[in-house]
Amino acid sequence: MRNSAVAGNFYPADRDELANFIDKAIKEVRLKHDVEDAVSYVVPHAGYIYSGRTAAHAYSAMLGKKEIESIESVIVIGPNHTGEGKPVSVSMQDWMTPLGVAYNDKELSNEICKVKGIQKDEVAHKNEHSVEVQLPFIKQLFPDVKCCFICMGDQSIEAAGLLSGAVIKALDSTCRKAIVIASSDFNHYESRSVADRKDIPLFNRIESMDVEGFYREKERQNESSCGYGPIAVSMMFAKAANASKGLMLDRSDSGSHTDDTESIVDYAAFAFC
Repeated sequence: MRNSAVAGNFYPADRDELANFIDKAIKEVRLKHDVEDAVSYVVPHAGYIYSGRTAAHAYSAMLGKKEIESIESVIVIGPNHTGEGKPVSVSMQDWMTPLGVAYNDKELSNEICKVKGIQKDEVAHKNEHSVEVQLPFIKQLFPDVKCCFICMGDQSIEAAGLLSGAVIKALDSTCRKAIVIASSDFNHYESRSVADRKDIPLFNRIESMDVEGFYREKERQNESSCGYGPIAVSMMFAKAANASKGLMLDRSDSGSHTDDTESIVDYAAFAFC
């Protein structure tokens, strides 16, 4: 069992308080797009007081997905902030949340690890928050679904291609129906105006599902989104499923909560349809 590392910090540790936050955030969502055919998503992973309402837009979109009741697994891919563990790490444990256990789809996780360069590893996950922060939403809204928990230390375009291919192959071999969640925030600790300048070109690349352009734009802008590898995997997975566009569901930043617009973290949620 992987125990919660950031409960009481990034999100409430109290079961009722956490469930109430999620339910209220979902009820407040008003989606601007029809995303019932979405196959993968981008969701922020900061503290819920900062990014939880933007995250709720992605989860509301999942609730409205066509035939959502047939989804058996959610593959959650986050970046490695700690530098610990293997370059691409798949957990084989179940994960405890304040809302109960998020069970590992171990058959699917094993299949993903059959591709060379993707390894079973718990060290990368032990103190990492990017996957964990997604799990209360998943557990509250989709209590019976199983999960795969994946952490990317190597976020190169080559690693993203390797992982997306492994996920697709594993889903084919297990006949699973699944969705992919890329856990990422965007530009960090610069002003709101700088975040606009750096992130809007990246958002355009995400909306056009231009993976190579996304990497080029990130490097050109010296933009500091933390989960660019998982975002690339989400786009690649969606392309393989014949999705043709990314739709921004919501955007916000930490300055809306702190009133400090000179040092913000930028958040956005997307669905790929």
